[in-house]
Amino acid sequence: LELPFARWPPQMIMNWLDDLGLGCYTDGCQRNIKCGEDLLRASGVELDRQLGIRHPLHRKKLQLALQAFTSDSPDVMGRLSNHWVLGWLEDIGLPHYKDAFSDACVDGRMLNHLTLDDLQHLKVTNALHHVSIQRAIQCLRFYNFHPNCLKRYPIDEGADVLLWTNGRVMEWLRLVDLAEYAPNLRGSGVHGALMILEPRFTPETLAALLSIPSTKTLLRRHLASHFQSLVGTACSRTKDEAAADPGFTPLMPGVKHKVMKKSKSLGALRKKSKDSDMDNYVCPMDLDIPTQL
Repeated sequence: LELPFARWPPQMIMNWLDDLGLGCYTDGCQRNIKCGEDLLRASGVELDRQLGIRHPLHRKKLQLALQAFTSDSPDVMGRLSNHWVLGWLEDIGLPHYKDAFSDACVDGRMLNHLTLDDLQHLKVTNALHHVSIQRAIQCLRFYNFHPNCLKRYPIDEGADVLLWTNGRVMEWLRLVDLAEYAPNLRGSGVHGALMILEPRFTPETLAALLSIPSTKTLLRRHLASHFQSLVGTACSRTKDEAAADPGFTPLMPGVKHKVMKKSKSLGALRKKSKDSDMDNYVCPMDLDIPTQL
């Protein structure tokens, strides 16, 4: 029979930490941890002290991995390693964050529970990149964190656009006679889920990202026509309805994400608990994909 985690000896735990990419904490484990139960019972502060954890996202990774041991739900996110996440950043057009995500050992469980504070630690300050990551996580959830759900290779135009990678979007631009501008999407954070799921991502957003001058009205009209054809009637209608709102602001490149100042009131401090991240998730847990899309 498989030995319950609570009864794991230090050597088994150290091997497991190595597998998680947290091998730098094996010395602290050897000194202070007698069995798995010690880790399961430890608070965040105790984990920091006993293992010598300095990076807040390393603590988060460990706590989520420990939670997976005690949860009755299938650990589908556990299939996605840090190596997979680094490839995913390439797929969604944000490869320049790979070093930060690598240092933080971000894996699938962490993606699902990623908060705005976490993105600050990861040096993601661009507002469009925030939304790019949000919509990419939303898509992953919809497909139950399947590691091979994204479409990297040329497929029929209009098929599974939600799953298109950044490279696939660039291929589509070449197919609609915009090959000259396609390279401008590298590192932009544009992928299929962003185009489909984000109401503020419009043909104007795409034209700005491609650096198509506003004076080239015919070219911009050409792009808008193909964009609307690609995303479909229902998606275009959702974007039009959002644009009709008086407070609407389109998603545009180069805008910094606004960091909300935290209250230091006693009530706010009391609210700090293990559930306090709920309202702070990059991709809220209740953010579903509309059936019409």
